[in-house]
Amino acid sequence: MSIQLNVNGQTMAVQADPQMPLLWALREQLQLTGTKFGCGMALCGACTVHLDGQPVRACQTPIEAAAGKKVTTIEGVGATPTGRAVQHAWLKIDVPQCGYCQSGQIMSACALLASNRKPSDTDIDNAMSGNLCRCGTYNQIRAAIHDASATLTKGG
Repeated sequence: MSIQLNVNGQTMAVQADPQMPLLWALREQLQLTGTKFGCGMALCGACTVHLDGQPVRACQTPIEAAAGKKVTTIEGVGATPTGRAVQHAWLKIDVPQCGYCQSGQIMSACALLASNRKPSDTDIDNAMSGNLCRCGTYNQIRAAIHDASATLTKGG
């Protein structure tokens, strides 16, 4: 079956079962490999993408749920001011170690800052609690989110 998806502002057709996880359509059919497979059970956050601006776990989201909605992946999030601010802060603070979880971390951070420009540490911890980092970069992640927040509130 052909399903039309709007991914990073482009309409793309996917030939697949409507129940196929969005993750596999993105990675295997559309070659957008920045979204990672982690646990396959929506527990680790490595596969986080935005669906109409909200963070979702692509490993458990069927492609039919994404039809007619805007899907944003790590490859497209930098097109927004929030995405640019977060990506810049990630580099400035030197957040990644192994980097495997970082696309999901960035997507969750962008969703947080899109809805709350000045999050507290508690807000950050709550928003990021579904994203696991085996390297333990949680302090750097929090610092990068605060840095991006400062950039965004200054109008940058």
